[in-house]
Amino acid sequence: MLKPRIETLTEKKLLGKRLKMSAANNKTAELWRSFTPRRKEIHNAVGTDRYSMQLYDPSYFQAFNPDTEFKKWATVEVTDFDTIPAGMEAFTLPGGLYAVFLYKGDHREGAKFFQTIFRTWLPNSDYVLDARPHFEVLGEKYKNNDPSSEEEIWIPIMAKRQSP
Repeated sequence: MLKPRIETLTEKKLLGKRLKMSAANNKTAELWRSFTPRRKEIHNAVGTDRYSMQLYDPSYFQAFNPDTEFKKWATVEVTDFDTIPAGMEAFTLPGGLYAVFLYKGDHREGAKFFQTIFRTWLPNSDYVLDARPHFEVLGEKYKNNDPSSEEEIWIPIMAKRQSP
């Protein structure tokens, strides 16, 4: 059974690139190929972690359709938005409550892990999905296409309303 840690995130300033895509037309590799070589242009990064962020329409998870588009970002955290390299954009990630899952393995096997989060863990938890960005933290243990890779999956949540 999945056992996430529940964490309250403080607001973060992120800088990077974004693309519109769907689960059926996944452009994640293209997005990161366009961002990664330009990362060195960001001189006010906070640490070395990368943030892979998804912005979904509030109705996205109500009737999942692999063709429904969402925005995906390839970013790093920055101290401020004073200098934004050409072709990149700023995004303020709002704070809030998150369920944080540790995923170990090749990212190509990740779909099953996400299904377990949304179909098993979330419905059986004390939480519901919140309409804020979802993201993964790709830290020092992240290795693209490697079975020993590790990343954190951050799912925005809020407490279920208790009946009186």
